[in-house]
Amino acid sequence: MSELTTNRKTAVNTLFAKAVVIQKERAMSRSSVERIRTALLELAMQREFWNETDYPAPAGDERQNRFLIGQGESGVSLYLNVLCPGKRIPPHNHTTWACIAGVEGVEENTFFDRVDDGSVPGRAEITTREVVVVGPGTGIAMLGEDIHSVEIKGSQTIRHLHFYGRPLETLDQRIFFDQEARTYQLMEMSTKTKTP
Repeated sequence: MSELTTNRKTAVNTLFAKAVVIQKERAMSRSSVERIRTALLELAMQREFWNETDYPAPAGDERQNRFLIGQGESGVSLYLNVLCPGKRIPPHNHTTWACIAGVEGVEENTFFDRVDDGSVPGRAEITTREVVVVGPGTGIAMLGEDIHSVEIKGSQTIRHLHFYGRPLETLDQRIFFDQEARTYQLMEMSTKTKTP
């Protein structure tokens, strides 16, 4: 194992340990997730860990490569998303806490508020709350019910770390929203997770 790989593994395990401590302190809150985001930003700043050689950009018509970096015993899961310009992910929730930290390039995250009462299955009304640009040195923290969309603008492929309270592949109750149609439906995973 190379020195880079060993150092990356140690840093990832440190992140997992910090997340476990934060989760055990009390029920997850906005401040708890912000603390995890801060720890994730520290890892994202180690840009040499997330290089093109180990984690290549998508080829051909693909717009996204998602690499599983690791999973902790508590279920926390870390991914590196490599997204090409033009990639859009519609408004969605996560059903668990989630943090994103920029490594390289920028993504535009639009946050929404759900304003209907949830009484009609398949129907939802969401309104735009704010737009947050995530790039190197910045990140976002979300609780399970938070709703956001993602768009990669410009011409640069991005590399961002995504950290979840549970493995992304097990989040089968995530929903995505169609703001114009005022509808929602279960979100299917359109990109297969890769392991380096």
